[in-house]
Amino acid sequence: MSGNYFGQAGIFLIQALFGFYILAVLLRLLLQWARASFYNPISQFLVKITNPPLVPLRRVIPGIAGIDLASVVLLVALQLAELVLIGLLLGQGLHFTGLLVLTLAKLISLLLTVFLFSILIQVILSWVRPGDSNPMSDLLYSLNEPLLGPARRLLPPISGFDLSPILVLLALQLLSILVVAPLADLGRSLS
Repeated sequence: MSGNYFGQAGIFLIQALFGFYILAVLLRLLLQWARASFYNPISQFLVKITNPPLVPLRRVIPGIAGIDLASVVLLVALQLAELVLIGLLLGQGLHFTGLLVLTLAKLISLLLTVFLFSILIQVILSWVRPGDSNPMSDLLYSLNEPLLGPARRLLPPISGFDLSPILVLLALQLLSILVVAPLADLGRSLS
């Protein structure tokens, strides 16, 4: 009976440690893509904690068309390693194709979740401290503007109310339902 508790504790630790680092690498990749300020303290933190594996990887894997492929490879490798470790702890059979599809589903889900929360935080900050500039709000604006800008063109502000975050949040939820859930189901069926 106590072995089950240790297994659950092990799974929790694996998910927490890998989840934190995967999130850091994903945020770094997204902030590079959005061309956010490199000198922002939050950007500097992400660079410092993700540089140890990324610097050697970049020597082998170059970027293509502005996409940091080393970060993408690191994300896939970390997520795959997390799933393999959890599968081993649970004593499940491991099928590479299923694990790869699950890895893709989990990374897309994390990407959508990052945008969902960053938009919600940006909206809340705009209500609480409108026009205030701080490192967090500057990064959130840089990160979310590639999504909110086109949505604002589709749905312009009405009487001073910007409804574009609602449109983007709906689209993110639809992507989660129509893309991530079927991918995760396919990955589980292949495992």
